[in-house]
Amino acid sequence: MASSTEIIHDFSPYMRVFNDGRVERLLIFPNLPPSTDPITGIQSKDIAISSDLGVKSRIFLPKINSPQKLPLVIYVHGGAFCVGSPLSVVTQSFLTPLVSQTPVVALAVGYRLAPEHPLPGAYHDCWATLQWIASHLSGEGPDSWINDYVDMSRVFLVGESAGANLVHYLAVQAGVNNIGLGVRGLILLHPYFSQKVPEKLTLYVYPSSSGSDDDPKLNPASDPDLEKLCCSRVLVVVAEKDFLKSRGVEYNETLKRSGWKGTIEFLETEDEDHCFHLINPSSEKAKDLSQNLLTFIKQNSQI
Repeated sequence: MASSTEIIHDFSPYMRVFNDGRVERLLIFPNLPPSTDPITGIQSKDIAISSDLGVKSRIFLPKINSPQKLPLVIYVHGGAFCVGSPLSVVTQSFLTPLVSQTPVVALAVGYRLAPEHPLPGAYHDCWATLQWIASHLSGEGPDSWINDYVDMSRVFLVGESAGANLVHYLAVQAGVNNIGLGVRGLILLHPYFSQKVPEKLTLYVYPSSSGSDDDPKLNPASDPDLEKLCCSRVLVVVAEKDFLKSRGVEYNETLKRSGWKGTIEFLETEDEDHCFHLINPSSEKAKDLSQNLLTFIKQNSQI
């Protein structure tokens, strides 16, 4: 008889799955409670977009000395669709410089994780959050911080790895559905997209998909709506030693070949690996990357 602790799927470094159905997540970072940061003055609070989703998102508000409307950064975390959180110390470390130095309001999107909630669940959750944000266009939405401090004509979509895949999806859907948000820019950091030979992890977390390059959610080149991307500026960031580098390069070329009329910028960090800026945010190259993101947001958020 097989042991109840037998591993049937080993998707290290993300998770392992046992034959009794138990999922052991290997890449775990501590969550932080919402707070007011004593150094930057950034306030944060958690919101439930929908009681049906059972997940929280987090809003970060910079220190504001006078009434003003600020750009909004909508951030979606990565983690192979199966790990990560908008409440984690990693998310806070990434968003703090953007929120404090730009300044912007940031909303870190929560979505249900696979495999307990298989894809396309994460796509649906993120789209529900974008629609919730758009409900504030009249200035009378459910959240007072967004009503009072966000300029809905200056919105940026930002994500890394699987999160970059998700924000690309949001940018296309926002264009197709004319959601009304003024999305100024899309930032894809070390993006995950599919390849011809499907990866085992992708097939496991997205069982209803082929997992390969014929799925428009996983491969922009197969998406007939790609040219409807809702913004005019895109920044694609790759790392030289990242196993996903070729996916970002191909995305850059695919978007250039499409009927999309915007401008795309491409940035490569030498001698670095996948999501290095999250692993070691105090490194000089991580700081340089942060400055590039700040510059992109500032330049494209001018009224």
